[in-house]
Amino acid sequence: MSLAMCERCNYQKILEKVGIKPTKHRLAVLQVLGIAAHPLTAQDVFDALKACRTINRVTVYRILESLVEGGVVDKISTGDRSFRYGLAPNENHPQHAHFYCRLCGLMACLPPESLPLPSRSPSSVMPGIVEKYEIRLDGVCHQCRLRHS
Repeated sequence: MSLAMCERCNYQKILEKVGIKPTKHRLAVLQVLGIAAHPLTAQDVFDALKACRTINRVTVYRILESLVEGGVVDKISTGDRSFRYGLAPNENHPQHAHFYCRLCGLMACLPPESLPLPSRSPSSVMPGIVEKYEIRLDGVCHQCRLRHS
């Protein structure tokens, strides 16, 4: 299986810009996240990669954490102890909110225009510098509503 990447993103340049060496495994993790329709768990990323290459689960976790620390990938909370991962906002991927289904665990990206985010930095009204913020709406997805009604 060959992984196609987001045609608008040059992952190698993105990594170089933040001082992270663009190894084949790091690039592959970004490719998986770049083509995903929604944020993925670390297990999802591992499963996608192991289908086409030899890679260790611990390596995937370490890569994800280094990409989060570098600001290339966002680590998105689900409200419990689990997380999802997605590309951090950049010129090709605008900041956006997420919807999380509390029943089935679905996490969906919401179109940026569906929930307008502040046009100015939240830092302007905060007592400190805001480095990251995420907006997550929790509820029950349409599929679960139909199943449970």
